[in-house]
Amino acid sequence: MQIRQRNINWFLAALILVIIGVSSSCKKDNVLEDQGVTLRFSQDTLMFDTVFTTIGSSTQYLIVTNPENQKIYISSIRLAGGTASNYRINVDGQSGVSFTNVEVAANDSIYIFVEVTVDPNGTNSPMIVTDSILFETNGNQQDVDLVAFGRDAYFIVGNKSFGNLKYKIVAGEHIDTTWTKIKPIVVYGYAVVDSTGSLTIEAGTEIYFHNKSGLWIYKGGKLTVNGTLADPVTFQGDRPEPYYENLPGQWDRIWINESDAESSINYAIIRNAFIGIQSEILQDVMGANKLTLKNTIIENMSGAGILSRYYQIDAENMVISNCQQYCVALTMGGDYEFRQSTFGNYWSYSTRKTPSVYFNNYYEDQDKKIYPFDLTKANFINCIVYGNLSEEIVADNNSKGGQFHFLFDHALVKTEQNTSDPNRLLLLPMPAREA
Repeated sequence: MQIRQRNINWFLAALILVIIGVSSSCKKDNVLEDQGVTLRFSQDTLMFDTVFTTIGSSTQYLIVTNPENQKIYISSIRLAGGTASNYRINVDGQSGVSFTNVEVAANDSIYIFVEVTVDPNGTNSPMIVTDSILFETNGNQQDVDLVAFGRDAYFIVGNKSFGNLKYKIVAGEHIDTTWTKIKPIVVYGYAVVDSTGSLTIEAGTEIYFHNKSGLWIYKGGKLTVNGTLADPVTFQGDRPEPYYENLPGQWDRIWINESDAESSINYAIIRNAFIGIQSEILQDVMGANKLTLKNTIIENMSGAGILSRYYQIDAENMVISNCQQYCVALTMGGDYEFRQSTFGNYWSYSTRKTPSVYFNNYYEDQDKKIYPFDLTKANFINCIVYGNLSEEIVADNNSKGGQFHFLFDHALVKTEQNTSDPNRLLLLPMPAREA
């Protein structure tokens, strides 16, 4: 009996050794340890376009592929700059600067996510911030370069609250403030020009707005934008990466209230906001309440290019395009003239049901009560109103509203209305083209 038990024990021990040996052999066979193995990368350089100092970039990613038919272990993935690097990486859900023994299955891939923050250098000169991700697999070393172009900037950060709105007063009462092109200006919240204050923006100045931010010219304030053909003033969102280049709705609006001081914008580019310019009277009429616009482009708005309520606008040589709702909405009456301007609406991000140009002579409250306002003038002279709808003009004359005077003089418009009926839409002919 003892001999038989001894034989069983020997058999079990031998079986265990065989199982261990086979297991070890399989594990060794399943892992490629060849020093000639190389990883494949979705790109050899990750480029970050202009990144403002102290603001993190958008996240980019790198795909790392194992092209072999056996799994491999990447013995080391690390940032060359270590903990001092401006970059941050995330490997398969784990953040850090160095990772070891990262498994990649046969013919499979992993993702590495990368962000960067640029330190300020006190000048407007572009900075190039570089680093690399180093890979070591079975003793074989590879790398992917990281390159970011950074810019220092002036930051305006809201330090007061009005409801949910954060703001900072950049021009107080009786204070004249000037913004220059020495550095870009990045706005978090609303930059506010207070009553009797004024803001002058010089040619070439670049203003970048964070999400839901904007510029507010409060009642009694004044805005003067002095761009030139060679050096326009730009207003846009604070994410200049290619993905955001034409993306609407990145910031809120330029908001101008009643004032006896005339505001003016000349040679500006206003892009990618909710509303390009909103001019309106908050409480009481103050003087002219006038805005002069010249040589300005307003484009890619998720709301309206210009939204105006009972204001006076004199505009010339404007291009307003690609807005989800209206290129121009003139409500609650007012006094408006647009000359040599183009309103072209080919919005493509969603279905648009509103016309390029809309104007009315009333206000309707939530109880459907009508309040009359005089539209003393809405003139479109030598203008083009076109888009991808069959009807691009709505002249909304309410019988309970105020005066309703408008004119399309020598204009090219897209409409299904009877343009010979002066009670609906008066359209004077375009001049004959010279041979």
